[in-house]
Amino acid sequence: MNKFPIILASASPRRAELLQQIGWQPQVEPVDIDESVRPNEPAKDYCLRMAIEKSAAAQRRIDSQLPVLTADTVVVADDEILGKPTDEEMAILTLNKLSGRTHQVYSSVCVYHQGKTASKLSANAVTMSPIKAHELAAYVASREPMDKAGAYGIQGMAAMWIESIQGSYSSIMGLPLFETTQLLRQLDISLPIDVK
Repeated sequence: MNKFPIILASASPRRAELLQQIGWQPQVEPVDIDESVRPNEPAKDYCLRMAIEKSAAAQRRIDSQLPVLTADTVVVADDEILGKPTDEEMAILTLNKLSGRTHQVYSSVCVYHQGKTASKLSANAVTMSPIKAHELAAYVASREPMDKAGAYGIQGMAAMWIESIQGSYSSIMGLPLFETTQLLRQLDISLPIDVK
């Protein structure tokens, strides 16, 4: 089978899995940047800026002819960006804000290749059923929420509470595959699906 290497400048195992799903072989090279939200910065703008700034950081650090992909995902309720919980108490507070409501998930992706950069944003809505207190406690105790924006992963146990989504499942999981493919094509990068 042909290998299609791409540099994934993210430590997210979900993003690596999603790239593998469409035929890529990601080489994981995470970058660290200041992820502070600017005063009055809209969540959409913040999400796209993070992917672009991660790309700039990756370009400075990684010397490669391969495409370099960066991404960011934010969960938003009442215009508040709900980040990764730092402890179980924060995870419970975050999930209580989402329980029984519809919230937004924004995912951005940025691709750099041969001196060119392109980026896109995907906007989605997720409706979550009410979560009973004992279910919430058990979920948080499982530690699954602890490394995820909004304290849940749609691909994990939290799926039992997802009533509906409007948008892209892969985007909510952490990498919008449709938009990613559009960017790769835009930059004239051969895709695994193009090989005969």
